[in-house]
Amino acid sequence: MKSVGVLALQGDVREHLNLLDSLGVATAEVKKPQQLELVDALVIPGGESTTIGKMAVRFGLFEPLRLAIEAGLPVYGTCAGMILLSGTVIDADQPLLGSLDVLVRRNAFGRQNESFEAGVDVEGLSDPFPGVFIRAPWVEKVGAEVEVLGSVDDHPVMVRQGRILATSFHPELTGDGRIHQMLLDLI
Repeated sequence: MKSVGVLALQGDVREHLNLLDSLGVATAEVKKPQQLELVDALVIPGGESTTIGKMAVRFGLFEPLRLAIEAGLPVYGTCAGMILLSGTVIDADQPLLGSLDVLVRRNAFGRQNESFEAGVDVEGLSDPFPGVFIRAPWVEKVGAEVEVLGSVDDHPVMVRQGRILATSFHPELTGDGRIHQMLLDLI
């Protein structure tokens, strides 16, 4: 049986675990480096990207996480997870894994009170995905290996690079498991 870990330092951990459970997948919280070896894929949840990054460094998880992704661990980052996976972030000084060749703008759609929901046409899905955008980033620039899978107002909000998947929206809040299934398909 496939096992998917959720980086459990801060953010929407429980919501991702619940959605993955609904797909019949074994799940685990990942808080320590050795727990990375026990999962077939990893979700980096939404939350506060600076806090998650600093906690990963403090708990000795940052470098093992970067190396696991580099070695081919399938990973899916939502919102803050997209930011952490990126190579560069505009207007922020925070730890970045540099695993995803994108330039990201934090809070690009606005502050908390400007959060919104929108249908996102995602490549490979027959119906629009119900995107929940909460202080969401967008991708300003993609590298040559990055495939844009979905956009809102001409701004990329879902990308894939090899076995890395990232969205600026929160599928874990919708009950719709189609994007999490895309992660499972990368295993």
